[in-house]
Amino acid sequence: MVATPRRSTSSRNQLLAAMSAADLALLQPHMQPAPMSLLKDLERPYRPIDTIYFMEAGIASVVAVQPDDTQIEVGLIGREGMSGTTVLLGDDQSPHHTYMQVAGEAQRIALKDLRKAIEASGSLQRLLFKYVQVFMVQTAHTAIANARAHIDRRLARWVLMAHDRIDGDTVPLTHEFLALMLGVRRAGVTEALQSLKQKKLVDTGRNQIIVRNRKGLEQLARDAYGVPEKEYRRLIG
Repeated sequence: MVATPRRSTSSRNQLLAAMSAADLALLQPHMQPAPMSLLKDLERPYRPIDTIYFMEAGIASVVAVQPDDTQIEVGLIGREGMSGTTVLLGDDQSPHHTYMQVAGEAQRIALKDLRKAIEASGSLQRLLFKYVQVFMVQTAHTAIANARAHIDRRLARWVLMAHDRIDGDTVPLTHEFLALMLGVRRAGVTEALQSLKQKKLVDTGRNQIIVRNRKGLEQLARDAYGVPEKEYRRLIG
């Protein structure tokens, strides 16, 4: 009987925790803790990526930037994942802008050291490729939600995704930030938040959203939420 590689369970990053002890040992000597302040850039459009972040707390937004500077969020990264999916596919830059929208912490590693570890371990490469697949599913479902779902459902989906990535029930965000994330006017965000409040799904405070009824949010979001999360559990655990 072949022994199953022991997994690490000490990391707050779920992707690191899913690695075998042997794969994690390839990364740990090169990793350093990194404070992740609000609006900190992880990746700039078309700039070389030289550092990868495994998030432990906080939320980063992956934002598509149009030539006229119109911006809309296409993905979220929290403690379930890492920045730099582009580099896992062999490139060293992205057209997107990735930055912190909720401050937190991460483990950082130089791209050259991550690539050496991937070259040394097929199992590490397979796990990180699985995360790339999950992230691609997330961005696809963001596009579907933006194209087909009413703003109330899109907001419920976004609150659920943010709630998945924080401790507690309070998400620190401004209306302006939500408007950018959802690609709508600030007035539309205010109206949608009032609708969720009237349904007693959330409360709002100064620059924050407080989740009051997660089940109700899931019912409102319906099929706009859940597929990427299910794919993460299937592929990574």
